[in-house]
Amino acid sequence: MADIDARALDEVVTFTSDLIRIDTTNRGGGDCRERPAAEYAAERLAAAGLEPTLLERTPGRTNVVARVEGTDPSANALLVHGHLDVVPAQAEDWTVHPFSGEIRDGVVWGRGAVDMKNMDAMILAVVRAWARAGVRPRRDLVIAFTADEEASAEDGSGFLADRHPALFEGCTEGIGESGAFTFHDGTGREIYPIAAGERGTAWLKLTARGRAGHGSKVNDENAVTRLAAAVTRIGEHDWPLRLTPTVRAALTELAALYGLEPDLDDIDLLLAKLGPAGRLVEPVVRNSANPTMLNAGYKVNVIPGEAVAFVDGRYLPGGEDEFRTTLDRLTGPDVDWEFHHREVALQAPVDSPTYARMRAAVEEFAPGGHVVPYCMSGGTDAKQFSRLGITGYGFAPLRLPEGFDYQALFHGVDERVPVDALHFGVRVLDRFLRTA
Repeated sequence: MADIDARALDEVVTFTSDLIRIDTTNRGGGDCRERPAAEYAAERLAAAGLEPTLLERTPGRTNVVARVEGTDPSANALLVHGHLDVVPAQAEDWTVHPFSGEIRDGVVWGRGAVDMKNMDAMILAVVRAWARAGVRPRRDLVIAFTADEEASAEDGSGFLADRHPALFEGCTEGIGESGAFTFHDGTGREIYPIAAGERGTAWLKLTARGRAGHGSKVNDENAVTRLAAAVTRIGEHDWPLRLTPTVRAALTELAALYGLEPDLDDIDLLLAKLGPAGRLVEPVVRNSANPTMLNAGYKVNVIPGEAVAFVDGRYLPGGEDEFRTTLDRLTGPDVDWEFHHREVALQAPVDSPTYARMRAAVEEFAPGGHVVPYCMSGGTDAKQFSRLGITGYGFAPLRLPEGFDYQALFHGVDERVPVDALHFGVRVLDRFLRTA
């Protein structure tokens, strides 16, 4: 069945390295230019006989969309998406230059190696291998390489969903980052979590106002004090447990894997019994809110009339009302809060045929692996595409060696991916996309 040839295995490595060398750093506020990477991807799609469309909301912030025609016209289409932008990297902190794309000792180094130019390269390698072999998938595939995922997505998936919905006609499901990677539990087990949910994004701006004045005077309306008190309350808040269906399924399957009773009445104890594997679930059994930025004052002896903070909030599916109510209480009467950026929480069924096919594709090439569902603590472009009624899964397969901490490399120093992991990903992606 496999038509992943030696050329495809070479190409996925080359494409990953080449894309890393194209610096698409997204510093926020519109400071990014994805167009060179978009043109690179479009050229390789066109060489595979596809007709890619380049679309921009803002000059230089380029997206690429192409459709692969399936053999079953009655089947719903599948969206396959990856983003082209990356987070910043400080070269002096890295072992190799973060935009070198260096291949050393069987590993590709650089910003985007796992987030997520590797997946972009896998997609390109698979569709090009199909073109050489004359292969078509069962259902139409819509390939989308997006801009701006690492910021607001307003120039990327949000723009595509709002302004170009016709390009995604027929799409009911989609795959993107991040799932089907190897999680080593330290006992020899290989766990492959496939994402079937995401917490909602609630980036908050807090504003405290008070009475400006001289720093030597008594001031019981100090904006900085008011803000600091609210930030402390938020940072120290103990959020209650909230189990979504995806998280329940994850806990049940992990408990079975370790021969434990799935005691969902004492989640913290169950997580402790799961050991390292509990890390897959621990961030998503509660809402969260982490203060991240503070801004107040302009001179040490002047009490400012306003102080501002930013908070990275995340809420589980069904947890937004609780999140809002809690923030109202924690901020108190002297601090206002608003959404700096907000996106929905997502949940996908783990008993769907598509999930079963993803599981089967991973198990074919990792026969000793254990596939489990999980909910992502953060968010992806699947949030914006959900506006079109597309159910999103995280499926960017990589088989990683022991000691290779995939999750720590997201936005981390010395981001890198083994060549063998890319080869595994291409084979699994090919297997899944043909039958999806």
